[in-house]
Amino acid sequence: MKLVPLFDRVVLKQLVAEETTKSGIVLPGQAKEKPQQAEVIAVGPGGVVDGKEITMQVKVGDKVIYSKYSGTDVELDEEKFVIVKQNDILAVID
Repeated sequence: MKLVPLFDRVVLKQLVAEETTKSGIVLPGQAKEKPQQAEVIAVGPGGVVDGKEITMQVKVGDKVIYSKYSGTDVELDEEKFVIVKQNDILAVID
């Protein structure tokens, strides 16, 4: 199966969270923060959303940083994804 986002939605696959801190402390599963970095898997077509023309600024393969509490978690074929609106993406990582 394949996820195809609508309008200004973007499908992200989270990058792996750090398991140790910079000082070398190993974090248990509960203490790890949800990663805010992800790779763009699919991009909606854009179009008119709430009366405004939306042009998509990200493309498949981009690495992005997105808002911590945004999006909808989805599991498909035992893989986890996050679907967010484009305006929840804060930056593209070069």
